[in-house]
Amino acid sequence: MNDWKLKGIIVPLLTPFDSAGAVDAAVVRQLVNFLIERGIHGLFPGGTTGEGPLLTLDERRKLAEIILRETAGRVPVIIQVGALTTRDTIALAQHAQAAGANAAAVVTPYYYRLADEALFQYFQQVAAAVPDFPIYLYNIPQLTGNNISSELVTRLVECCPNIIGMKDSSGSLATLTACLPLRAGHFNAVNGSDGLILAAIAMGVEACVSGNANVFPELLVALYHAATSGDLVQARELQRQVDAVRRILADGGDLSLFKAILARRGVSVGTVRSPLPQASAAAIAQRWDELNALRLDLSAVHVG
Repeated sequence: MNDWKLKGIIVPLLTPFDSAGAVDAAVVRQLVNFLIERGIHGLFPGGTTGEGPLLTLDERRKLAEIILRETAGRVPVIIQVGALTTRDTIALAQHAQAAGANAAAVVTPYYYRLADEALFQYFQQVAAAVPDFPIYLYNIPQLTGNNISSELVTRLVECCPNIIGMKDSSGSLATLTACLPLRAGHFNAVNGSDGLILAAIAMGVEACVSGNANVFPELLVALYHAATSGDLVQARELQRQVDAVRRILADGGDLSLFKAILARRGVSVGTVRSPLPQASAAAIAQRWDELNALRLDLSAVHVG
């Protein structure tokens, strides 16, 4: 288990909804293929960008099953299974394992502020419930209210053999790189902040979960390849372009922009689920014009 690692650009999949507000299975399959054909290296459904907290448990299970069937082993699938209660998180982790996912990511519980000991018990119980299944901790304290400290990561790694990595979306490169020496250098530290992709790779991080890659997968894949091949001049330019896209699309702060611009690229994933706000048609048109003005090079080689 320690030898398996996520590498490359991992996409926290948007969740397509139909006109009635239900998960649109056909468009889920279309989006999976759109991304794989453009070279992404893995899928991460059920997270923040996928409106995971707004889905029912049944929807989360069905979404995972659709994605796993359509992906058919072409790229790894890591299901985000964290929920408000330990019981629901364990149930989703067990389902992800049974459905054939490569791993599960477990976000901290949210709403209630929890001390490190409570967080330790939560993650330890989830890991123990699926002892042969790789688990990634998922740190996004600005949304959950609960931070996973490097000390807590170390403690969990020492007692839970199947906790093999962490996706950190805190924006702290120091937090991420502090974990790299764990498990004799095999700990899979995964960057979750698009503004830190080049810096994280330069520090030895091998995988990046990128929300903007839903919309412009070619750009993020090109950045990863330039950074890992040592082409620093090109990597800097591509990170600059990614940062420009982040500014225009609010870096995932308004998921309706991701969905609307992706629709302009040919994958109509519907609108966001209430209570998330929907951007106006005028705002979407303005952002589309701003993106076109960037003249992004989206000529990445398709692999499908």
